[in-house]
Amino acid sequence: MSSATADNPAGRKPWRHGDACVIAHFRLTPKSSKDAVEGITDTGDGPAFQARVRAVPENGAANAALEDVVARWLGLPKRSVSLVSGGKSRLKSLRIAGDAVLLDQILQVKVDEFQR
Repeated sequence: MSSATADNPAGRKPWRHGDACVIAHFRLTPKSSKDAVEGITDTGDGPAFQARVRAVPENGAANAALEDVVARWLGLPKRSVSLVSGGKSRLKSLRIAGDAVLLDQILQVKVDEFQR
């Protein structure tokens, strides 16, 4: 586990290892002025990445935009990122396919960038 931070006092990560993937948790704000992953926020279910997308939450548009934003943010092909839960909720779980250890390292670098 990573060390505790002001945004994440328990030191928990907003992702976990899956089978040939990581499952990352996001809190999504649709109808925003930009598409971005902006940091980590605490939710009732634990820490989650805070993401914003311009898309509206109709017909899966915001979910598809989140998948695209996360893939670009991590430098991965779009097909590597897919929604696994939270289709109609602000709290989403995304499956990020690939080597879990490598993805863990990439996500940790992204978390460290938020803290600068």
